[in-house]
Amino acid sequence: MYTFSNRLKIGAIVLMALGIVGMGVGFVSVPSSPEEAKAMVAAHDDGHGDSHAEEGQHLAEDTAHAGTADHDAAHDEHLMHQLQNRPWSAVYVAAFFFFMIALGVLAFYAIQRAAQAGWSPLLFRVMEGITAYLVPGGIAVFVLLVLSVMHFNHMFVWMDADVVAEDALLQGKAGYLNPTFFLIRAAIFLGGWILYREISRRLSLAQDEASDNRNFVKNFRWSAGFLVFYLVTESMMSWDWIMSVDPHWFSTLFGWYVFASMMVSGITVIAMITIYLKSKGYLPDVNDSHIHDLAKFMFGFSIFWTYLWFSQFMLIWYANIPEEVTYFVTRIEDYKLPFFGMVALNFVFPLLLLMNSDYKRINWFVVMTGIVILAGHYIDVFNMVMPGTVGDQWSIGIPELGAVCFFAGAFILWVFRALTKVPLQPKRNPFIEESRHFHY
Repeated sequence: MYTFSNRLKIGAIVLMALGIVGMGVGFVSVPSSPEEAKAMVAAHDDGHGDSHAEEGQHLAEDTAHAGTADHDAAHDEHLMHQLQNRPWSAVYVAAFFFFMIALGVLAFYAIQRAAQAGWSPLLFRVMEGITAYLVPGGIAVFVLLVLSVMHFNHMFVWMDADVVAEDALLQGKAGYLNPTFFLIRAAIFLGGWILYREISRRLSLAQDEASDNRNFVKNFRWSAGFLVFYLVTESMMSWDWIMSVDPHWFSTLFGWYVFASMMVSGITVIAMITIYLKSKGYLPDVNDSHIHDLAKFMFGFSIFWTYLWFSQFMLIWYANIPEEVTYFVTRIEDYKLPFFGMVALNFVFPLLLLMNSDYKRINWFVVMTGIVILAGHYIDVFNMVMPGTVGDQWSIGIPELGAVCFFAGAFILWVFRALTKVPLQPKRNPFIEESRHFHY
């Protein structure tokens, strides 16, 4: 039985405390008026001042051409909303990122169950511990969505009735993008994912005490059915929670793109926690071949993510259709470093570090690569959300780091507490001996 070490527990609590302070600083620092927002931008150089200067020049030219005070007032209000969105967006990115990890692990776990894989049963308890975070993580994301619907922030512009009234495109999407239906869909997604996790977990534990394999067979059926539900709802979730931040833009690859990101992040966390538990002597039967397979999945899904990223980017950029290419123009102009930097973190580093088969069996090497991958996919989520919510008023500072610290601490606390509940090795899985003697 795993024992949650006091050092790790204290570390998680300290992270959460630092996170609360950082998020608090972010929320109290937002401007309360357009004039205050203008003063903050004028006084603040956050490392990408050229972009701000260029925007200021363009806005000055536009104002001169327009010759009206209304243009200035509208811009100032928009700037205020962008700055007010920053702490909300920082919290939302971090909350979604850690929830995404748990959801990716749930999908990977269901795939192992449905495929009746023989190599992975020794890792099932680790996966079940990670997916325990679906409940608090899902609640956190849902609360943020509810607060958005209640107009505590301006992250989703289609939730503003005044904006929709002046936008014919948003009016055409109102049947789908409306607050009530949006929250109903979110509740269905979260309810279905959490329901499967709880049922599968109970069947998994019941199998340990059973005298036959009926619970194993039931788990197989539930997992196969869940994967159908997951593939549909994951795509819809990516449209709702991420893509609708930029409601004028859409991509038919976007659901797969988010899927690849959550899968590689989830598998990376499985590998890192497995290596940690093994180093503490809690998973004696897990060997280098198990770590090798996890590292192969990390490598493979990193390549898959890159394929989807390039396919989406290249086709849209080459076609150069204004309503599509604007999405990438914004990111290249205002987010050049994080946009291209995350491609290096998510593709170049995993490719170079994990291509060699021998390196996949070196635990510290896999952990080091995993840290790079997780940082890269956090920046990926950052790039998906921030341009549509804060525009070029972005930074990775105290609010962003505070939100990451808080949700990282909550993730560690919840997952490792879940790991203490039951023995870490299943006893009566039909493939447990195959998993125990997995060598190649």
